[in-house]
Amino acid sequence: MDTDFVVKVTPEGQMELPSEIQAQLHPGDEYKISVTEDSIVLQKIQKPLDLNQWFQRIEELGSDPNQPTLEEINEMVKEVRRERRSKE
Repeated sequence: MDTDFVVKVTPEGQMELPSEIQAQLHPGDEYKISVTEDSIVLQKIQKPLDLNQWFQRIEELGSDPNQPTLEEINEMVKEVRRERRSKE
C-alpha cells in the first residue's frame, strides 16, 4: 500500500492517526523507528511464528486439492523401484 497521509502534531506533541492506519495496528505489534533530519519512518518488526501460529496458518490454507492419494503415492514408489531395478 503506497498511500500518503497528512497528520498534524498537537501542542501536546501527539498525532491522531487516520482510521485507515489505526485499522492496521494491533496490540503487541512492534515497530522500528528510523529518524533522520527530515523524516520519521515506522517499520513493522516481523516476529517469527510460534508453533501454534504455524499450525493455525496451515489449517487456514486447507487441504491441497492436488495432493495424491495414498494409492497414487504407492504406485509412484513402485514405479521408481521398478526403474531402479531395471538400471541395475
